Amino acid sequence: MSDKNNKENRKQTAGQLLHARNRHQGRYDFADLIKAEPALLQCLTHNPAGDTTVDFADPLAVKLLNKALLQSSYGVRDWDIPPDNLCPPVPGRADYLHYLADLLAGSNQGRIPKGRQVCALDIGTGASCIYPLLGCSEYGWSFCASDINADSLANARAILDRNPGLGAQIQLRHQSYAQSLFKNIVADDEWFDVSLCNPPFHTSAAEAQAGSMRKWENLKKTGKLDQATPVLNFSGHDAELWCEGGELAFIKKMIAESAAIPTKILWFSSLVSKSANLPAINAALKQVKVCDQKTIIMSQGNKESRLVAWTFLNTGQHAAWAKLRWQNNKK
Repeated sequence: MSDKNNKENRKQTAGQLLHARNRHQGRYDFADLIKAEPALLQCLTHNPAGDTTVDFADPLAVKLLNKALLQSSYGVRDWDIPPDNLCPPVPGRADYLHYLADLLAGSNQGRIPKGRQVCALDIGTGASCIYPLLGCSEYGWSFCASDINADSLANARAILDRNPGLGAQIQLRHQSYAQSLFKNIVADDEWFDVSLCNPPFHTSAAEAQAGSMRKWENLKKTGKLDQATPVLNFSGHDAELWCEGGELAFIKKMIAESAAIPTKILWFSSLVSKSANLPAINAALKQVKVCDQKTIIMSQGNKESRLVAWTFLNTGQHAAWAKLRWQNNKK
């Protein structure tokens, strides 16, 4: 690979507005990534501008890119997922965690709480276990990672077994109640500082397939692939991609369930892919009488998403929470 390409890979990409602490600013340094994962070399190609890249419509290429990023930037060894599982974009997932860290800092006199005394709940961790792996690596947080799919949890367990240093702070829990999110996961004698979730977006399998076609077309338009024939094999099994009512129904259910355990989690949160869902989400939050809510816009390249966070505790209770759990508990 030429020096010219290496320099270009380090330049900031126009429109890429990642969080300031995100490790993945600018273009990927494929020379370093190939050192971490040599198999990635076979997946490299060039976009119409002549830049080195990978075919983002190829599930194997995306998975190997993730594997290289996790190894080189976070020290996660031998990460892998089955071919039918969602392959999450590492930079975007890292952004979510960085913004949650800022949120917790706002409850802690501007200081980001770090270490295993900070406990996060990941709703729907998937086979990738991506949020716990990143959160443990970046901030040393402890995680409870739940999922309704036992096979996904088995794969997550295999990843943790290969990374015992991180796995010691991540507990996997099977959600046996298919219609519940927090029930059967949050025990009576435990509390979490933050919950996070990447909810299923689509309302049906057919809609998910149509979404795959749109994704392929978008990649084509932005020059991220040069295939003439669509590859509709964007990873993700049904529970990851769609649910009855789609993203909005899922988040409204999460809000309703959160109101039943208002003091068990300091900040509840969820990604929101579709901005048109925000008015209904805000109305649901108003109905359950949250004390505070925040909508944070996140951007990566041409893609914009947002996270919504809410809390049932007031400012004084936030200060007391921080003092009890973070400031007086330096493990």
